[in-house]
Amino acid sequence: MRYLTDRKRAMGLGSGREGTHHHWQMIVSSVLLLPLVPILVILFASALGGSHAEVLAFFSRPIPAILMGLSLIVIVIHLMREAHAAIEDYVHGTAGKLTLIATTAFAYTMIAAGLFAIARIAL
Repeated sequence: MRYLTDRKRAMGLGSGREGTHHHWQMIVSSVLLLPLVPILVILFASALGGSHAEVLAFFSRPIPAILMGLSLIVIVIHLMREAHAAIEDYVHGTAGKLTLIATTAFAYTMIAAGLFAIARIAL
């Protein structure tokens, strides 16, 4: 039995099939962000007010560097998925595809640059 309305059948649109997967991805990243954001704030607050050498020494330790890298990855991927949902809703055709590609490239470039900076400080 097909669950398509006459309008969807005429327009060639079936069920989305990706909504549940996107929803679960967002739930998982949101749950990961619950402890990571307060940890990120605490890390920044503990390094705030120190001299340049003290801040570099603080972030060169393994635990702060790993937590900063993990926070960076989860936050940027979460934002990228949210941007993809908005782009899929409001931008269509070739412009939508190009915007999705640009958004993905920008997100992964931000992750690479951030991890490079953290690795440079930590090593």
